[in-house]
Amino acid sequence: MKKRNQIIAAFLAATMIITPATSIFAKAAKDGNSSAESSYGESFTSWRTNEWENKLSKDWTTVSMTPGVNESTMNFAWYSKTTDTVSLTYGLKADLSDGKTVQIATKGTGQKDKDGNEYNSSKATISGLAAQTTYYYKVDDKEIKSFKTGNTGKFRFAFVGDPQIGSSNELKGADTEAFYNAQSNAVANDSYNWSQTLKKIQSVGTDFIVSAGDQIQTTKKKAPGKSSTTSEIEYAGYLSPDTLASLPVATTVGNHDADNANYQYHFNVPNLSNLGDNKKVGGDYYFTYGDVLFMMLNTQDTNSAEHIQFIKETVAENADCKWKVVTLHQDIYGSAEHSNEPEIVNLRYALTPTFEKYGVDAVLTGHDHAYSRSKFLSGNQTEKTVTYNGDEFDEMLDKDIDYTGEGTLTVAPGNIKVDTTDESEKTYLSYLTSVMDADRITETGEYVVDPKGILYLTASSSSGSKYYDLVSRQQSYIASRWQEDVPTYSLIDVTETTMTINTYRTDNDSAIDNTVTIVKSADKSAVDAKLAQINKELTDNTLVEKDYTTGSWKALKDAMDAANRISPETEQAQINKILENLTTARNGLVKVTAQEPPKASEQSTEKISESEKASEKSNNKSVSKVKTGDESQALLWTIVCVIGLGAAGTAVVFAGKERK
Repeated sequence: MKKRNQIIAAFLAATMIITPATSIFAKAAKDGNSSAESSYGESFTSWRTNEWENKLSKDWTTVSMTPGVNESTMNFAWYSKTTDTVSLTYGLKADLSDGKTVQIATKGTGQKDKDGNEYNSSKATISGLAAQTTYYYKVDDKEIKSFKTGNTGKFRFAFVGDPQIGSSNELKGADTEAFYNAQSNAVANDSYNWSQTLKKIQSVGTDFIVSAGDQIQTTKKKAPGKSSTTSEIEYAGYLSPDTLASLPVATTVGNHDADNANYQYHFNVPNLSNLGDNKKVGGDYYFTYGDVLFMMLNTQDTNSAEHIQFIKETVAENADCKWKVVTLHQDIYGSAEHSNEPEIVNLRYALTPTFEKYGVDAVLTGHDHAYSRSKFLSGNQTEKTVTYNGDEFDEMLDKDIDYTGEGTLTVAPGNIKVDTTDESEKTYLSYLTSVMDADRITETGEYVVDPKGILYLTASSSSGSKYYDLVSRQQSYIASRWQEDVPTYSLIDVTETTMTINTYRTDNDSAIDNTVTIVKSADKSAVDAKLAQINKELTDNTLVEKDYTTGSWKALKDAMDAANRISPETEQAQINKILENLTTARNGLVKVTAQEPPKASEQSTEKISESEKASEKSNNKSVSKVKTGDESQALLWTIVCVIGLGAAGTAVVFAGKERK
């Protein structure tokens, strides 16, 4: 029987986490996973011996970085031995000769390693960060590391799902040497694969990462003796990639993270709310980055009313944010094994009316270890509940995906046929049809201007620690889906008027889906408002030319000149681009620093190189037939986009799927 994760109880009907019933007669195809040794050979085995076994597996003190309340702050968390003195120093010079210290909050964890060392959790925040600036920092007696801030007018974040470090371990939790050895080997395997995905993300210029949850595998409930320390080796593996010393991750609570307080000890999330708190790892939280509001929900807490209240209050407090993105763990509009479960479908119907009411643009989810993208969906804020019994569903699902063959699959069998005469099977199929939500589809394109619906994106595993099969009956709401048992990641580029999504496989960097772009139309009043804001800053000397590099100041003046030239004849696409350039130039002003004299040509070259990197990455993707959708419509969309965006002087890049 294919093992499934714990799932949340129905938001509207239940209050406890349950484990689905299983049939002793059904057997699903084995879950897939990625072997680091098969993929990377000696580079992995050498790392495992020299780095993992000798050092990293024993180090609980690796630092985690999380985006702060906004783009001008950065949060840090780390374990330190109770006997150690803690510190965090940061500055603009590589040797930290200009270093400043920050206040640190320390709390006991109750965690003790096998050598008897006890650990505290330390948390700190660096504030007042300038845009497009490299900062150096040092935690305790560790090596000096660095990170670079971005430009909020035009930025990129990565979206990943379920690293679930340690999940490739097939042994059940038992207090035996065999289990701990298998766990260490699995963590090494998954961590190395995770590090390869992170390297790809970092190489293309990314400002931060959003994770849909399940950072690690072992829950406290299933650990030997229900120990809270069993998962510490998995956190050591999750945090071990060097990339994470310079690239912050906004984590979401997954069901594998949710029952152990060490999740909260390892991460320092901003604006943490009591709403959505499951009393173990904290509640919902949010942060802003430029014009984007990111709301991160802990849906392992089953009180939907609290999540709704959190969204309502957070949107009201951040009314000036143009884009709204929600992240939660469960794939409420996914297309793999978990996606049709009544508990998850009820979670969908509990939260989506609120997403629609408060103008959410995109919802990012995980849990199902398979990639899918929805069409744009809206239920017009309609409330709905499914009453199909979860145990009955599990019994029928087990029968539906029963597989007697060898090896793994990527799409589950559909053993129950549409012409069945069995009443239980007919009820099951009727239920599946009822939750396909064909009536909620508002737009189906890949370049959508001012959509009426919301886009739902479900990430596959970013580490390859475990994969689930796609369901045999693709839901009506699905625009595209993909499973080839390979780690994947998405890159999401945001400007004043566009949000563009590209998703890639880690092993060869080819795209697994076409480029998807959401456009928010701007009018002249929006441009005028932005101009007025900048002119006020010039008038009251908040912005003074001598304080900024020549190149970045010229970019701002050029953007302002273009904005002042808007006329009634200016086309919509051009207005969008003018507002985008104006915002990017204002947020991209580069201050002159005493230790690093400004070099306008270098600043300009740096911007261009980042843009070229992104363009080159997209252009290198193989274009091939999309798995779902009408090819003639896709061709028409391509022609329209080239004509429409070409008029605005916008580069148009298309990426398609490469198939095995």
